[in-house]
Amino acid sequence: MITLKNFKIIALLEGISYLLLLGIGSPLKHFTGNDVIVKTLGMPHGLLFVTYVIMAFLLKSEQKWSTKEFAIILVCSILPFGTFYADKKYLQLK
Repeated sequence: MITLKNFKIIALLEGISYLLLLGIGSPLKHFTGNDVIVKTLGMPHGLLFVTYVIMAFLLKSEQKWSTKEFAIILVCSILPFGTFYADKKYLQLK
């Protein structure tokens, strides 16, 4: 069963993995040619991203998110720090 609590955990992990890729992996790859972090975190981040999006779709009606809220939650998955914003603003446990 998909719960908001599980979605919050995925959102946190997706956000952290994205920041690690952008903040550490990409600079290391481009400035030193060392792509080990990108290779190591790329697949887990991709899986977390896809899981985040699927879970958002599955929770939309249960959480009674408006179209605008749902769109913001989805856009947050592609913005740095976005999932943290979504968590604080839209993913409150009731």
